[in-house]
Amino acid sequence: MKKPCKHSLMNAATPVRLGALIALGLAQSAFAQSMEAPAAAADGTPPAPTGLWDRSTLFGDTGGLRPWLDARGVTFGLQDTSEYLNNLSGGVHRSGAYDGLTEMSVGVDTQKAFGLPGGIFNVSALQIHGTNLTQRNLQALQAVSGVEADAGTRLWELWYQQSFAGGKADIKVGQQSVDQEFMASQYAGAFMNATFGWPVLPSMDMPAGGPAYPLSSLGARLRVTPSNAWTVLAGVFDGSPAGSGSGNVNSSGDAHGTNFNLHDGALFIGEVQYALNAPDISAPDAKSSGLPGTYKLGFWYNTQHFADQQFDNNGVSLANPASTGVAQSHRGDYGLYAVADQMVWRPSAQSPQSLGVFARVMGAPGDRNLVDLAVNAGVTLKAPFKGRDNDVAGLAVGYAKIGSHAQGLASDTAAFTPGYPARSAETVLEATYQFQIAPWWQVQADFQYVFRPGGGVPDPQNTSRRIGDAAVVGIRTVVAF
Repeated sequence: MKKPCKHSLMNAATPVRLGALIALGLAQSAFAQSMEAPAAAADGTPPAPTGLWDRSTLFGDTGGLRPWLDARGVTFGLQDTSEYLNNLSGGVHRSGAYDGLTEMSVGVDTQKAFGLPGGIFNVSALQIHGTNLTQRNLQALQAVSGVEADAGTRLWELWYQQSFAGGKADIKVGQQSVDQEFMASQYAGAFMNATFGWPVLPSMDMPAGGPAYPLSSLGARLRVTPSNAWTVLAGVFDGSPAGSGSGNVNSSGDAHGTNFNLHDGALFIGEVQYALNAPDISAPDAKSSGLPGTYKLGFWYNTQHFADQQFDNNGVSLANPASTGVAQSHRGDYGLYAVADQMVWRPSAQSPQSLGVFARVMGAPGDRNLVDLAVNAGVTLKAPFKGRDNDVAGLAVGYAKIGSHAQGLASDTAAFTPGYPARSAETVLEATYQFQIAPWWQVQADFQYVFRPGGGVPDPQNTSRRIGDAAVVGIRTVVAF
């Protein structure tokens, strides 16, 4: 499962261990005696709210630790996501599951810290816990949660970014999770299903699901912003974040994310972005009269070898008992994608209420990929009720088409195993509501319905029928400390 996410309080999840909390408490006690509460800034800007229900984080300025560190160029973040999901019908089993994610991150502004302009250093870690409902109960391609992942504690990202050309360009080098910048949709981030974060196509087709939550790869990313409207992203990363082409992190010898591997081919990825009615960065307080939107075109190419989904190395179907069982090998894999985010309505430029729509489509070769076409789209309404300016209601659909050769293999299998179900596509519908209790606390209610889990894979309890359509309800809580 991949999402976070990106990962912000408004869109996703991030968790922390008790040890990190203890370390934070020790640091606070060591510094608190020498610190005073923050006063108004020299330019007259009032201090940040300090009331429990108004401040941006649960712990506020942490006894003065946060502003003390910020003055020295250091910021830290701590966010926890917990959720409970239950499939009321369908799937392989019917039961509920708890899962959670804690993320801690530290950033350093090198201008403040060392006098080096334009530099940012970032390190983040994950603590993933609980049970994966999708794998255990549903066997769906589009995981019902973007938080679900193999349990464990691991390094996530470790990179340095340096801007140049007057701030119009920057380069980032180090261990990176590409879902934080590539293929991202602003409005899709409101939903819990993983496909609305890191889409199902790269998640199923790239080795180990690609360098996206909870994984990352060593690499370099260049970003150029020649104008307010245009941005170009390009990057090259290690081809398999799990190492050795493995799809299983826990069996790859890199369960803690510290392998820093550069031995599994290369993943090239590029994206062009156009911002419609983009704000003028030279006049940040100016209001645009037009409705903002962002449009993206991108591609990725992986240099490794990929197994055919239907034929062996002699051209015989893998379902045939006479097959060698060794899949035909294809050199390289690639995908193309497009993303659109557009606000379509708001009462006025100053109103918190707005209606946004998104659409994302991507394709890949059908011979070497389990999913060769993926589409997701949806609509979100911000501030749906008076006085609930930061709530979000949304409705979305995700579609994953099984690759042509994977469909062919299912048909071939049926020829040798009568009754074996055909595979076609998986579709998920999701309705969600984010309730913002406080700036630091969000609760989300969610309903999903999965049609043809796995695209129509057989039920392990009766291989002559496919897994039944599944209805899933869930609740998520996100707290920023």
